[in-house]
Amino acid sequence: MASISLVSVLRSRGSCLTAWLASPEPLIAESAARAGFDCVTLDMQHGLHDPGSIMRGIGAIALGGVPAIVRIPVGDFAMASRALDMGASAIIAPMINSVEDARAFAAATKYQPLGERSWGPVRAMQLAGATDGAAFLRNTNAETLTFAMIETRAALAALDDILAVPGIDAVFIGPSDLSIALSDGADVNPMRPDNQAAAADVLARARRAGKLVGIFAITGEQGRLYRSLGYDFIALGTDGMYFHLGASTMLAEARAG
Repeated sequence: MASISLVSVLRSRGSCLTAWLASPEPLIAESAARAGFDCVTLDMQHGLHDPGSIMRGIGAIALGGVPAIVRIPVGDFAMASRALDMGASAIIAPMINSVEDARAFAAATKYQPLGERSWGPVRAMQLAGATDGAAFLRNTNAETLTFAMIETRAALAALDDILAVPGIDAVFIGPSDLSIALSDGADVNPMRPDNQAAAADVLARARRAGKLVGIFAITGEQGRLYRSLGYDFIALGTDGMYFHLGASTMLAEARAG
């Protein structure tokens, strides 16, 4: 089965819920892909992934029939290119705080004329079932998405300029880091009213710029809220949360009475 792209999922469903995995085990990635999520994100920034686990995880997610997304470490734009070559459908880049950051991100992830990505998508073409390199080149800039994370005061100040950078397809709000920034380090609370107001402003400004918007939801209730507000891409908890919730629910049932 050829892999599908996040672009095609968004076109068909309007929005998507992604699993968020810190564990580098490919069987967990495949299980998440088969669990009903619209896509699966592998987190290198705060997770335990390395390039090898990303390559194996993307293949496992493809077996599950959904797109794979990779969040790279801060500033590791070389890994952004590698993850795309491995078959990632989208890249999330943390701490994009300036136009210069956004341009460097776009340069690493888009082929000319939008960027400077080097040619070498052997694994990506295998997973996509593509045999025509020229056709793959023509389509891949539009079929692979770039999410610039907005999570600092600097990013908010530069938001409109970041959104205007060619090759930046979307922004992804990091609500916990944003809440820390807006409280000057006094609090981490994604649902604090000032933080939600800032996120709503990012959503509105990105919409005006014609860009997609994602956000991280810690709970299912938050995920439902963000869906109702019109976010395109919603990360729903983490693999550690999934295990804890499932195990605690089953234990409670087994011990009831």
